[in-house]
Amino acid sequence: MDSYRLVYAVLLCILAVHCKPTLRKERVHHDQAELSKRPHEDNNSFKYDHEAFLGKEDATTFDQLTPEESKDRLGKIVDRIDGDGDGYITTSELKAWIRRVQKRYVYENVAKVWSDYDLNKDDRVSWEEYKQATYGYYLSNPEEFEDETDQFSFRKMMPRDERRFHAADVNGDQTSDREEFTSFLHPEEFDHMKDIVVQETLEDIDRNGDGHVDEDEYIADMFAHEEGGPEPDWVKTERDQFSDFRDLNKDGKMDQEEIRQWILPKDYDHAQAEARHLVYESDLDKDKMLTKDEVLENWNMFVGSQATNYGEDLTRNHDEF
Repeated sequence: MDSYRLVYAVLLCILAVHCKPTLRKERVHHDQAELSKRPHEDNNSFKYDHEAFLGKEDATTFDQLTPEESKDRLGKIVDRIDGDGDGYITTSELKAWIRRVQKRYVYENVAKVWSDYDLNKDDRVSWEEYKQATYGYYLSNPEEFEDETDQFSFRKMMPRDERRFHAADVNGDQTSDREEFTSFLHPEEFDHMKDIVVQETLEDIDRNGDGHVDEDEYIADMFAHEEGGPEPDWVKTERDQFSDFRDLNKDGKMDQEEIRQWILPKDYDHAQAEARHLVYESDLDKDKMLTKDEVLENWNMFVGSQATNYGEDLTRNHDEF
């Protein structure tokens, strides 16, 4: 395959996400990874902690390590959780760490592609670097993209990416560090990018450009209707969902706030609940904070919790975070 065909194939893959879907499309983003919703059964059982993780991933457990090895590696993780280095772990710090562990796949994905965009190797990615890496071939060879659909897609995608890039640039220095670049590539995972997620969703679905999503646009985003063909039962169910639960003010269309409530539901905060649980069970002096000694005293609970991905972090290089 020559270089042009390779690049074009990659670009077609990128464009595919913007094409009309033929199957049902999921747009709802949940703040937390899918975790067990079963309550903690008792103070002596870590079944909840294990189930909350093992429901989705096949993790390496702490059973692979001796208690001494587990405590040693857990102590190093505690130092990382203590963000301000004051010797105490607050519920807020533990919650932030748990959320980071849940998003590990996001950070690992960014780490794999970072060098593709950091062209000058200064450990930052500028908009120009991203534009060159992503759209450089198209910008240099526009004549090779004669199809009007392709040209329209590129013209639409590039300013949209630039808008998102600047939204992710929290400190306004016109470049992205790894955290900012992660929020650019995965905006649904970051609170400060939620407005962009809503705006892009509206733009994707709003075919008549009136700034709202009506029922037909809502359905068209999920289902490519064949002229004269019957609608599947799930489409009829979605129409009912639109009128009953999506169109909250019953004006026949969704505005940005209604779209936000649809795609970014305010779910039960599993990370907050887990953090509170771990602090409550391990806080020996009841000061609502944990010291390293308190964590290590109750190490069996922590290596079976989301704070260490149920022991997986204990078998990894802790510098990977």
